[in-house]
Amino acid sequence: MVKTLIPSPHQILITMTSKPTVVTCGLPYTNGLCHLGHLRTYIPGDFYVRYLRHLGDDIVFICGSDNHGTPIVVTAEAEHTTPRAVSEFYHAHFAEVFEEMGICFDRFGMTDDPANHERTISIVKTLIERGYIYKKTIQQSYCPSCSRYLPDRYVEGACPHCGKHARGDECDQGCGRHLEPGEIQDPVCATCGTKAELREQKHYYFRLSEFRNYLLEYLPTLGGTISARNYALGWVKNELKDWCITRMMNWGVAFPAPGQDDLVTYVWVDAPIGYISFTEEWAKASGNSWQKYWCEGDRVHFIGSDIIYHHCVFWPAMLYSAGYQPPSAVVASGMVTIDGQKFSKSRGNVVWTREDYLEKGLPADYLRYYLLSYTNHTRDLDFSWKEFATRINNELVNTFGNFANRSMTLVRTKFSEVPNVPVEQSIFDEIAKTLASVEMEVRSFEFKAAVDGILLLAGFGNSYISNAAPWKLAKEETQTAARVLKNSLQIVKACALLIQPVMPESAQRLWAMLGYTDAVADHPIADAMVPFENTTLGDVKPLFVRIEDGQREELEATLAKRAVGAQNKATERSTMETEIEPFSAEMVTIDDVAKLDLRVGLVVKAETVPKTEKLLRLQVDVGKEVRQIVSSIARDYTPEEMVGKKIVVIVNLKPAKFRGEESNGMLFAAGEPASLLIPLRDVKPGTRVH
Repeated sequence: MVKTLIPSPHQILITMTSKPTVVTCGLPYTNGLCHLGHLRTYIPGDFYVRYLRHLGDDIVFICGSDNHGTPIVVTAEAEHTTPRAVSEFYHAHFAEVFEEMGICFDRFGMTDDPANHERTISIVKTLIERGYIYKKTIQQSYCPSCSRYLPDRYVEGACPHCGKHARGDECDQGCGRHLEPGEIQDPVCATCGTKAELREQKHYYFRLSEFRNYLLEYLPTLGGTISARNYALGWVKNELKDWCITRMMNWGVAFPAPGQDDLVTYVWVDAPIGYISFTEEWAKASGNSWQKYWCEGDRVHFIGSDIIYHHCVFWPAMLYSAGYQPPSAVVASGMVTIDGQKFSKSRGNVVWTREDYLEKGLPADYLRYYLLSYTNHTRDLDFSWKEFATRINNELVNTFGNFANRSMTLVRTKFSEVPNVPVEQSIFDEIAKTLASVEMEVRSFEFKAAVDGILLLAGFGNSYISNAAPWKLAKEETQTAARVLKNSLQIVKACALLIQPVMPESAQRLWAMLGYTDAVADHPIADAMVPFENTTLGDVKPLFVRIEDGQREELEATLAKRAVGAQNKATERSTMETEIEPFSAEMVTIDDVAKLDLRVGLVVKAETVPKTEKLLRLQVDVGKEVRQIVSSIARDYTPEEMVGKKIVVIVNLKPAKFRGEESNGMLFAAGEPASLLIPLRDVKPGTRVH
């Protein structure tokens, strides 16, 4: 068996970093189930860690659940339970789903656990001692009906910057800006809808504005994605205000100031500190040093683009002021859309990880592959079941799987054992070139390009074996056929090692088919350059299964059905809101009612009023005559729909003009969109309504 190899010049590009590295992912909030949008962050983080560990890097992979903040308290109140119980339920859910998706954190902690409370209090005390935190009296929203102050998502109103509807801590439907307590305009209680009062309240602020020069020097050196760096620089250059870091609640990390038992630390202070405290928990359990990673090594954060501001502005300023090292790199992903439409749970435009994917029997590896290979990490990723099926069938089944399967099957059918011939140097050169290219892309956070590089090697192998046609050579040129198949097995081995960080379960099955009995995850990527050494293969089976049209259509139908259901619920809520509108306080007598002459009218003609969007001009037969009535129902009813309808109208209303058109009466409708009041039985036009 050949065991020697002439080193390739490409091998010198396979390196490992000299520093230990802590890699974190943004903490999932324990107030809802895991969906596709979450995985846009966690799968790339897992891939990055797996690949660099294969290169020999010293990495600890940290995450946990974000347990504090008003949404969790609101949910707990609605479910008549405790915030801790809500947090534990969703924490367990995320931990289980991450395991099912092959996302392997070294520690997945909870921000409400003692370690994070202790580390947060320690850091905040340091900031107080150094003069970076001060007390300030502000105007805070207060609900007189609920008898409580309204922090963050307990209050809604208008954004002071763009005027769009916003929640207390963020303009979530407009400009996306972070909002400080007291900034929101026209505040109302999000729980009961009561108009909020503004009352004085004392809070604590972090002197964020003092770190403008520091951040302007630091951010250009920040690694990761350019989008995160540039976004943060824009904020620092244009707007950097001091940051309110307390909330009046009884759920969270107690703010460590004397006599302030009614205040907790803002969730965006204690949540990122969880990165440190979770590392401490891991280090204590494993006998390692957390300082090795946070004080001596690199710190890489994988996040969604909606929390760049917090990780690139708040977090480094807070770390620097407390004497800690700031992030080395922030890797921000693009957002997720579904079939070209905005990702929205309320509109049913969502793919739930467990319900819509894993419980349908779909492999976790397929989704990992799609999310990593579909587009550049910083761009928005559009998910569609059609594109998902196309990519799985064409790229995994037809290219990668086909090459691996026929290479091994031909060895099994044409030879009694793996041919004992050397692998050609040109094959090693191609593999080495791929290793160098993929490593460069991974270290640059260009994950799509990295996965494309792996598929290119499989494509190279596919073309190689097709052009060489060893099934033909085996008839007369046995040695040549043996060499071709040995070369092919070397490429398959390299592909198994390379694809493991992308699709760990599939890679392990492929590794076993190649005749290995250990874990592919235990091998360095460099083993792709070690000549294929097995003399026999394992049980060779198709590596991937196609997504058939029927299965895809069922998945699409589920998504469509959910969207329709969400729309129906929205309509029901709108109708209910209309029905429970407060009754008029002004009382009338039976004599007042008798003054209204209500008749059944038959619409004989209808047309839109020119240069308007809302108005219809109706000709209505009210018995003794035909009346012209102008009504603002054009957005809900077409002229064709109105002709022939019998409606209820008031005929003794004083004439009025709308856009120059005289209206001699008024029809009746309920709700929004308008629902016309009509007689349930056939009655003659002009019949009086009693």
